[in-house]
Amino acid sequence: MHPMLNIAIKAARRAGTIINRASLDLERISVARKGPRDYVTDVDRAAEESIVETLHAAYPDHAVLGEEFGLQGPEQAEFQWIIDPLDGTTNFIHGLPNYAVSIALTQRGQVTQAVVYDPSRNELFTASRGSGTFLNDRRVRVSSRTRYAEALLGAHWPRSGDADAGGGRFRQMTENCSGVRRMGSTVLDLAYVATGRLDGFCGLKLKPWDVAAGSLLIQEAGGLVADLDGEQEWMDSGNVLAGSPKIFTQMLAALQPKQD
Repeated sequence: MHPMLNIAIKAARRAGTIINRASLDLERISVARKGPRDYVTDVDRAAEESIVETLHAAYPDHAVLGEEFGLQGPEQAEFQWIIDPLDGTTNFIHGLPNYAVSIALTQRGQVTQAVVYDPSRNELFTASRGSGTFLNDRRVRVSSRTRYAEALLGAHWPRSGDADAGGGRFRQMTENCSGVRRMGSTVLDLAYVATGRLDGFCGLKLKPWDVAAGSLLIQEAGGLVADLDGEQEWMDSGNVLAGSPKIFTQMLAALQPKQD
């Protein structure tokens, strides 16, 4: 295993310990609102501090971009860690065990290492570029399903009141598949695509820490990741389409404007 991946695993597990300990007494957690339906807790901050401390102890010259504290270190650093200490905070504060820690390493802008850790299930998803994707110690692949009518998709997009973002463009994509799940943790949705639990994923207005680790998990598991036009601008735009090759192709086709 790559030494940088080992450090990321160590950091993720330390954060997971903080999260699991806090989950035993949710009433004592301090919750603040960052925006509409967007929360942060003292657990998010403590987990991120623990991750940054672990990463910087091993690699003090690396930059770290985190959801809660922003960029720490030089903006043009060759190595940059991108972290989400607790993706699925709303689930967490409700006691719904669907949340995870996400850590990715980029080298010159390319994701090379990825860890997604689900502390409530003790499931560790990892990938190193060129070395495949693993769930705990087992090599995993994206789904082999080919029929779109049988595909189960994950989703992250605005509520249905926003017709352009959450409705019209995606109606055919959602109506023609087996089902769509909005489970509240993008990093876990992407990890589930990598393991074949979901066949595809579509997300809008996501941040780098939502998608960096999951993108490598999917690619190393044989899947595809792009923006909604099939291009590689998803890290900048925040609009992400991902899936097994057969399902990805059909999702992309469903999203394209219909010709009269």
